[in-house]
Amino acid sequence: MVLEKLNYLVECITQDLIQYLMEDNNITMEKAMDIVYNSKTFEQLNDFETHLYYESSSYVYEYLKEELKNKKSVYKRQ
Repeated sequence: MVLEKLNYLVECITQDLIQYLMEDNNITMEKAMDIVYNSKTFEQLNDFETHLYYESSSYVYEYLKEELKNKKSVYKRQ
């Protein structure tokens, strides 16, 4: 029962992250899903020891944006 509730929280936040990415970057749902599901943020969101699922969707989105910003700067250096 507890695991179901935790998975539900993760699913809700994930849906919000996808929506935020689509709106902020004018990208398709498929692209937004690809970004979210392949991110370190999503990995940490699913690691129940981090308790990231207790945070608001907007908080987690800021975390994701920071991750993506750092990835871009790494890619630019190559």
